[in-house]
Amino acid sequence: MVVGTRLRRLGALAAAIGLVLTLGGQAHATERGPSGQEPTGPAQPNILTAMAYSFAQPTVMPPHTNDWDCEPSAEHPNPVLLSNGTLVNSYADWAGLSGKLADAGFCVFSVNLGGAEGSPIQTVAPVAETATQLAEFGDRVLAATGAERLDVVGHSQGGMNPRYWIKNLGGEDTIDRLIGLAPSNYGTDLFGLLTLVQRVPLLRDLVGVPFPAFNDQETHSEFLAELNEGGDTVPGVDYTVIQTKYDQVVTPYTNAFLDPAPNVDNVLLQDVCPADKTDHLGITYDPIAGQLVLNALDPANAEPPRCRFVPPILSS
Repeated sequence: MVVGTRLRRLGALAAAIGLVLTLGGQAHATERGPSGQEPTGPAQPNILTAMAYSFAQPTVMPPHTNDWDCEPSAEHPNPVLLSNGTLVNSYADWAGLSGKLADAGFCVFSVNLGGAEGSPIQTVAPVAETATQLAEFGDRVLAATGAERLDVVGHSQGGMNPRYWIKNLGGEDTIDRLIGLAPSNYGTDLFGLLTLVQRVPLLRDLVGVPFPAFNDQETHSEFLAELNEGGDTVPGVDYTVIQTKYDQVVTPYTNAFLDPAPNVDNVLLQDVCPADKTDHLGITYDPIAGQLVLNALDPANAEPPRCRFVPPILSS
């Protein structure tokens, strides 16, 4: 039963990746907006509709992001930088949450990195390379807003790679809060498949040449060993991990969590709302996870998430 369920999940994931690659190859870049700024798109209810929209407009940014004239308020002095996961572009990951953050009064920024310019497929370069580009974009955000520090909200690889920025690129002086949604902090074995791939050089290269980020995120990779050596957090940065036990990409799901520390808050969605069935791909659009992100960004005004009741017939 468990094996069958895992195989079905992997099949669905493989189909989704295949769809991204197929349609992504058919997409064409849109024209840039004024001063080279990418246009923003409408809010989306889930990642599937957001992906479909971004296939046709691969340079579109999430709604209410990258207003370079935005001035952080006294209540929210840190701009928020959104960091997307492997394979997906910024719009696909954040077209739901970005508007909610802006409505809450935050200056919100987003960028496509680690992929070919104008492609809907992003964040596939070596993780260190993407993290370095993210740090450079973060410096641009600070310069434009005049803020001293910023907060990062990241999904999957996007919740892990800012830790490279923190550890190796001076991010401990730049990042105030790092909030990861299903982050790959200790990588993934992808139900054993990715680990098996690493043992076969031909298969490892077949994956690693087009998508180096995949191999970097295998649980036993050299990159992750170096990233987590000597401790996975640093003082002065607050870390929040929001994870779902139904994660079908970061496996086992506990690999998302950081080591316990005074500045670490590991949150399992099902401990907050047991009926929440959100998976890895859907977590950035989950309203419960979204409220937890808002709470982590503004703990002084935190509100308990409103748990939804999901009838068993609909949640299986």
